[in-house]
Amino acid sequence: MSCLSPDAELVAQLQGGSAVAFRALVERYQGRVYRTALSLLRSPEEAEDVTQEVFLEVYQTIGRFRGEASLSTWLYRLATSRALKIQRKARTKKRFAVLTSLFGTGNEVLHDPPNHRHPLTLLEGQEQMQELLDAIARLPATQQVAFTLRHEQELSHEEIAAVLQATIPAVESLLFRARQSLRRFLQPRLI
Repeated sequence: MSCLSPDAELVAQLQGGSAVAFRALVERYQGRVYRTALSLLRSPEEAEDVTQEVFLEVYQTIGRFRGEASLSTWLYRLATSRALKIQRKARTKKRFAVLTSLFGTGNEVLHDPPNHRHPLTLLEGQEQMQELLDAIARLPATQQVAFTLRHEQELSHEEIAAVLQATIPAVESLLFRARQSLRRFLQPRLI
């Protein structure tokens, strides 16, 4: 009987080049990685891309994995960093698209951006959920990751600290500030 944890055994097999171990890794963690990416990106297609990129990176770099963090922590760290990178690119692209849609080449106003949300087409619950998701997206990146990992992925403060490479008090502070910001963002809608 081996004294290694199941993840440590899996890492050892992966480092030995086992295709069976890689399939086991994907089966064990694919859902968690996907849900983490989806909770940050809100796009199934982008979440699938992140998931594939995470497992590709693990496959390519498993030889350098030294086990300073647990395997699951490493996977969460990869998923959140890739998702945040996509968010940053999307925000930059969105800002540029809004500016170019508002102003032509001579800085003349071309048109108002379209508003696709019509209050009659959305149910109240869907509107509230969208408002919450929008508010979460407005949080600073580390608060957003901490909040998402805690409330959507149900990770403990210790696990979040490992993913963020932070202390537990720092995670508690991030979560406290995230909740305060969300209350502030949503307060006008609650009155």
